[in-house]
Amino acid sequence: MDKKLLDILCCPISKQSLLPFPAKRLETLNAGIGQSRIRQQDGGAPDKPLKQALISADGKWIYRIDDGIPVLLADEAIAAAQLDEGAA
Repeated sequence: MDKKLLDILCCPISKQSLLPFPAKRLETLNAGIGQSRIRQQDGGAPDKPLKQALISADGKWIYRIDDGIPVLLADEAIAAAQLDEGAA
């Protein structure tokens, strides 16, 4: 992702800056998506695994990147806490 673009983006929920989502955690997230354990803010489930994502600086919200374009819709945000719940 272009650094200049990343510098100006922010989380629509928390207004925090956004950071690239770590690849190792992306594997965990995609495993949860595959098991239908992950829900978006609107209650829906992501329809496919994520290739890339961003996470808010406070570590609470995850946003997918589709074909290099960040999808910063609050309704489609994924609460990062779900990853911790799945590990328990």
